[in-house]
Amino acid sequence: METFSILFIFALLLSLVIQLWLSNRQTNAVSQNRSAVPEAFAGQISIEQHHKAADYTMAKLAINKIELIYGAILLLAWTLGGGLDWVDSFVRTFSYNEIITGLVVIFGVMLITAIIDLPFTLYRTFKIEQRFGFNRMTALQFIKDMLLQTILTLVLAVPLVAGILWLMQDASPLWWVYVWAVLLAFGLLISWIFPTFIAPLFNKFMPLENEELRERITTLMDRCGFASNGIFVMDGSKRSSHGNAYFTGLGKNKRIVFFDTLLETLDANEVEAVLAHELGHFKHHHVRKGLIVSAITTLIGLAVLAWLIKQDAFYQALGVSNASTYMALILFTMVMPLLSIYLQPAMSYLSRKHEFEADDFAAEQSQPQTLIQALVKLYRDNANTLTPDPLYSAFHDSHPPAPVRVAHLSAKIS
Repeated sequence: METFSILFIFALLLSLVIQLWLSNRQTNAVSQNRSAVPEAFAGQISIEQHHKAADYTMAKLAINKIELIYGAILLLAWTLGGGLDWVDSFVRTFSYNEIITGLVVIFGVMLITAIIDLPFTLYRTFKIEQRFGFNRMTALQFIKDMLLQTILTLVLAVPLVAGILWLMQDASPLWWVYVWAVLLAFGLLISWIFPTFIAPLFNKFMPLENEELRERITTLMDRCGFASNGIFVMDGSKRSSHGNAYFTGLGKNKRIVFFDTLLETLDANEVEAVLAHELGHFKHHHVRKGLIVSAITTLIGLAVLAWLIKQDAFYQALGVSNASTYMALILFTMVMPLLSIYLQPAMSYLSRKHEFEADDFAAEQSQPQTLIQALVKLYRDNANTLTPDPLYSAFHDSHPPAPVRVAHLSAKIS
């Protein structure tokens, strides 16, 4: 067996073991603390609601463990099992040019993978989310969403991938820099058009009708220097009872969005506090910082791909007999998660740091206690666990654990 094959199998097994170990730690932490509501939340969250959060978390962890094992087996089947090589050989029989062949292989593999993954998606939506009272999506809505996502992916991704393959084949040795520039421009374009062109394909966005609340929000945005093209309410309730709020877009195309489910839960003061948190991300330039980090990591990844694409052992050791630019792209996309897992704690730490900064900003613009009340309601209504395992959280959580976040804000109450 090739040395690279051995390294690949080792990396796959190590990644799987780490993720299963972390999942078991999370399961044990939630299970062991299921019997009592943490002191910081006593009186605000009932024991029944705490039990629901624990059971919901453990149900998601159980299916996730199965998905992890299944994902590892599927990756082996695509690579050393010869799956990618078979698809490639079959498509080559049609004698398309290299770019068309690459597009058919890439999107063919994506389609096959999506079909194989479909049972997990259905189970999460219509079994777990349904069981805990969150799912409001009908089978018809699910099919509509799936078809729309497929069409949108083809419309946006086919030209992008075709351009990338062309650059990989016909550009200078610095093709990876050009590809990086194209990906960066594409990402900025999607961020800019998402609020007004993409999101409305899936949801209805209505201007906020509550005049008093709109005036308070407008005053807060003016005070923070946030220019927006509107404050909207999204019909999130047609798919789920989970609540959320966010701002999206770039430049003058930014907009504030509240889920209708969130407005049903929080009062005006709490909505203002949640929005102040979101504006804290804007004030501290977190979106810009995130784009910079993403751009740097993408550039490094493409540089690694530029080296791997020239290594025959890279293809052969992963079960591919015919080296090609598109196959290098597929293999790289499949293998990189085995290595990027070790960057997760750093990325999660950075995200949690940003959340703390946004909370600090919100505490200055409103009352810390008001934001705490809003967060506790969201933890309760979304059935978020109040007792996560610290190591699992360090790897997976983009937001600080509930007890840590509440304690951080409580320290600011004078």
